Amino acid sequence: MTELDQPPAEPAAERPPEALPPIELTEAAIEGLLFVAERPLTRREIASLAGVDRATVDERLGDLEVSLRERGIRLLIAGDHVELATAPEAGALVARYVGAEGLRLSPAALETLAIVAYRQPVTRAAVERIRGVDSDHVIRTLLHRRLVVELGRAASPGRPILLGTAFEFLERFGLTSLDDLPPLDADVAGRLAEEGDVEVAAEDEVGAHDEDSAAAEA
Repeated sequence: MTELDQPPAEPAAERPPEALPPIELTEAAIEGLLFVAERPLTRREIASLAGVDRATVDERLGDLEVSLRERGIRLLIAGDHVELATAPEAGALVARYVGAEGLRLSPAALETLAIVAYRQPVTRAAVERIRGVDSDHVIRTLLHRRLVVELGRAASPGRPILLGTAFEFLERFGLTSLDDLPPLDADVAGRLAEEGDVEVAAEDEVGAHDEDSAAAEA
């Protein structure tokens, strides 16, 4: 058979992708992966890269978290995402090396950040009801510093933005996860829980106001 008689080669784009061989996911391997990663990785990403199941990833992450407790690196966990960060006790020395100043927040910013951390996901309106004052400037400052992030929008009328915390918050305050937050006083915890009940009603009012405004403009 001549070259002209041979059937055309299958286009590369139509060929099924070849599965990569699995890699043994050791503590050292997963630590090295997280060390070079330029962003937090999900458990699903790690499982896909190593060619292992989710249970194996969870087991190795648990082992790594324990191994790092007495070292200068910590494993941070925020939902399904994980990353490495310096330990809190190394913060002063690391800050001196990079020339960074310690985190300085006003009492209003600390109060607002605490509300978001314990009540998240929470709307701006709920934060302001709890504080009793306008919090727009403080929230914008916390968003700028990445201590507070936008998690999405609520399904309630008006679709208000939901606020929460991310890795920068954990790193700044030396936490490995939100489970490390100190327990709240019973009265404070009860107040935050009550605000969760009135938040829906308040959001409904905001949604109705927006609809009325839209009708008036039309």
